[in-house]
Amino acid sequence: MQILLGFMWLLHFLPLPILGRFGEIIGTIFYYILPSRRHITLTNLRLCFPEKSEAERKTIAKQHFRAYARSVFERSILWWSSEERVRKLIHVEPAVPKEMIAAGPVILLCPHFVSLDVAGIGLVLETPICSIYAPQKNKVFDEALKNGRNRFGLVRLLSRAEGVKPIIRAMREGYGFLMLPDMDFGIKDAEFVPFFGVPAATLTAPARISAATNAKVVPVIATMLPNYQGWRVSVHPAWENYPGKDIVAATRFMNEFLEEQIRLTPAEYFWSHRRFKTRPEGEADLYRQ
Repeated sequence: MQILLGFMWLLHFLPLPILGRFGEIIGTIFYYILPSRRHITLTNLRLCFPEKSEAERKTIAKQHFRAYARSVFERSILWWSSEERVRKLIHVEPAVPKEMIAAGPVILLCPHFVSLDVAGIGLVLETPICSIYAPQKNKVFDEALKNGRNRFGLVRLLSRAEGVKPIIRAMREGYGFLMLPDMDFGIKDAEFVPFFGVPAATLTAPARISAATNAKVVPVIATMLPNYQGWRVSVHPAWENYPGKDIVAATRFMNEFLEEQIRLTPAEYFWSHRRFKTRPEGEADLYRQ
């Protein structure tokens, strides 16, 4: 792992167009040599885009592998380049809502697009944030990951095992809560709501925490700019009248919003995750080969 991190460190000296193309070449290789991840990706795309042809879905899958590998190597810039260079490459539109975060509880809803780490850096350059952190098995990589995310500002990393109280406390102290809402963690604290028309175990925590704290929910999505010019971090307006009285309806609304954003840059969503791993009782495993 130390050799790999040393290689990553060397990569941060490269211009982004060269680094990005290098990552895309590696991603193309991974598409062919990682059959299990390719199967998961294509299964997700078949479920979510039945209207597309198999050839179209394979094209998106290949683009996804390229984008994902590229995003991994581009983290070298986020972790080791100067703050000046990072600021030039991250374009926050329209702006980080610093005053809103300082004034009261704010959930920064950040779904799993491949440039997820860019969103976190773009935010922490301007405002303190807290987030749930799962320690990595490899201690060397764990330390590098934490140092990379902490290098530009105030970041409070919280354990999922601690529950919701530290999150609420941090939000009340002026930290924006960077929340990743779209992974399959099982049925606990989740509801089956449609995701591209397929029942998906979806965390209700964004709606529940918002209801309990009167927190505003602000979606934040990072995508790649064309021609290797950097990244766009889109900060959307806070959702109005959210979550309302129906937590399930609010969770469904969240998935609908996410679907709209994915359709804009479908290859950059994290399709290699088994999003439909948890099934309603009696339903078969959708990823079984």
